[in-house]
Amino acid sequence: MKKNLITKLSVATGAAVLAIGMGAAAEETYSVGICQLVQHVALDAATEGFQDALKDELGEDAVTFDVQNAAGDSATCATIANQFVSDGVDLIMANATPALQAAAAATADIPILGTSVTDYATALDIDDWTGVVGNNISGTSDLAPLDGQADMLNELFPDAENVGILFCSAEPNSYYQADTIQGFLEDLGKNVNQYTFADSNDIASVVSNAAAENDVLYIPTDNTAASNTELIRNIIEPAGIPVVAGEEGICEGCGVATLSISYYDLGYATGKMAAQVLTGEADITEMPVEFAPQFTKEYNAELAEILGIEIPDDYVAIGE
Repeated sequence: MKKNLITKLSVATGAAVLAIGMGAAAEETYSVGICQLVQHVALDAATEGFQDALKDELGEDAVTFDVQNAAGDSATCATIANQFVSDGVDLIMANATPALQAAAAATADIPILGTSVTDYATALDIDDWTGVVGNNISGTSDLAPLDGQADMLNELFPDAENVGILFCSAEPNSYYQADTIQGFLEDLGKNVNQYTFADSNDIASVVSNAAAENDVLYIPTDNTAASNTELIRNIIEPAGIPVVAGEEGICEGCGVATLSISYYDLGYATGKMAAQVLTGEADITEMPVEFAPQFTKEYNAELAEILGIEIPDDYVAIGE
């Protein structure tokens, strides 16, 4: 009888251990490397949204994140991406175009999801763009409707004759936005001039020249500009020259108005895509690039008041 009881207990204990083991195996964990080009409000929000989505979709402890910041340097993006490949991460999230380009060069096998990338065809040098990259890359685009931003600039500054477009020459997607919106602005009767800076070292001189030669300035979703909004504001505010910005972070720093997306929401959408890729629910080679679900007319109340600019009622003050 005693022997029989011991046998029964042993069987029960073994079954319990097996069940626990099976449960642990069922809870799969993933490693995700995040390469963010530079620290500023928009990219920070996209990274936060991405992480929150994966935690919500897969569980708080299901994903281990290795978040690396390249401090605005493309070569550092390449170093980070190559390290992720060496570490054997399950997925790479590339936050901004240079990060995406570095990840694409580093691996053709590990899934890569981009975010805060304006145009994937430009970033990856793809002809005959169909909306799907077709390999181990997909993601989300932060492209706002550039025709709508041109209309916004004309609505706020109908008498402005000369418009200067400011952007970093090292960012291909900034060129894309500048060339595209220039056409829309010229259709509205504006004389448009482009001004490029190579990096943060020559921003001050370029902005000063642009402010002296134009009635209003436009800055697209440009990472170098986004990291130097205080410097830009210190030039355009005393000069009395308003800036229409391509996104909320730049507008908050040195602009008066923007037709912007939520970068947190964009990152969150990217995180939901990542969950599908990691769990095998979706094939990344067939995933179309996604866009922000909505755009909002926003304005910088403080700077608009300082510059004496009247903002229409259908604009929302940033931070409210």
